[in-house]
Amino acid sequence: MAKKVLVVDDELDVRTFISTLLETNGYRPIVAMDGKEGLEAARQEKPSLIILDIMMPKESGINMYRALMTDPELKEIPVIMLSALSKKTFFHSQKILDEYKGEKIPEPAAYIEKPPEPDELLDAIQNSLQ
Repeated sequence: MAKKVLVVDDELDVRTFISTLLETNGYRPIVAMDGKEGLEAARQEKPSLIILDIMMPKESGINMYRALMTDPELKEIPVIMLSALSKKTFFHSQKILDEYKGEKIPEPAAYIEKPPEPDELLDAIQNSLQ
């Protein structure tokens, strides 16, 4: 059975690109347009992996990531962050939130800057699912 991968990104072309890449490599993509939709999909579908954009309207990827990592049922799902933000900026924001909220959130399985190279993304997907 194909592993389900949840793709959360507000940009249609990014969702299409990643979904196509997943399908042609034997995965079953599920898509969501923002963090709110993404969390609902994660709870319903229990995907094997989540590919998550950071900058989105409504609910940001940073908030969704923290919600996933503090949810007993979802925190074991590996997450690949995908963003136009630099890795350094993301980790800095996480550190500030950790201090502010008094909780340490684990690092994502991988962090890929946009635009992703297909091979880089596939490698990250395979490594995260092992």
